[in-house]
Amino acid sequence: MTDSFASATSNDVARVYDGVRRGIVEGDFLPGTRLVEQRLAELFDCSRTPVREAVRRLESEGLVVVERNRGARVRPLSEHEIADLYDVRARLEGYAASLAATRHEHADLIGLRSALERFERATEAGLRSRDDRAVVRDLDAANADFHESLLAMSRHSRIRSLVHAAVDAPLVFQALQHFEPTELERSATFHRLIAEAVGAREPERAERLMVEHVLQGRDTLLAGLSEVADVAELFAARPG
Repeated sequence: MTDSFASATSNDVARVYDGVRRGIVEGDFLPGTRLVEQRLAELFDCSRTPVREAVRRLESEGLVVVERNRGARVRPLSEHEIADLYDVRARLEGYAASLAATRHEHADLIGLRSALERFERATEAGLRSRDDRAVVRDLDAANADFHESLLAMSRHSRIRSLVHAAVDAPLVFQALQHFEPTELERSATFHRLIAEAVGAREPERAERLMVEHVLQGRDTLLAGLSEVADVAELFAARPG
């Protein structure tokens, strides 16, 4: 294999992976949807080889399931599984927040404050145009930045890895997309209170606030599920 061919294949893998992952996260590929290699190859104008590799990467992240003789599909989720994922995440992130409150250094607070301000700006934009996909993307990225800053401040690599495994990116995106204005403002308030508790070195308060904050997202999704037939229908619904 020549270097140029390998580079082209690697670029195609990255392009297919990024495109399909974004489609899964944002609800363009709904839970349970089959991912047909040939169709994806046509969609991304490439051979089936990079499609296969991209699907393997998505499977390793838990976003795709591959079944013998049936191929790949977007991982389906039940209401019970959503509740379980959020319960685990709340406990892990709560512990990480408590560690951040005791282990952080002064320089860490500067980064956390920057992440907090970024989320607050994204929240203001979200309150103006909640049905804009680009706005939700900014919210999602700012939210991830804030939570990742706290994980780094915990200085606990194993907890950080466990949280990454427990956080379900499509569910987070859908929660943010379905937040009512009051819920979005409440989320920003939680971020501010958590940052204050961490900065004041109050581990118990930081943990308690983080648990409640994460479960807010769970409650929003479960409330939305009570109004539709299944998770796929919730993902398909566009607030507006």
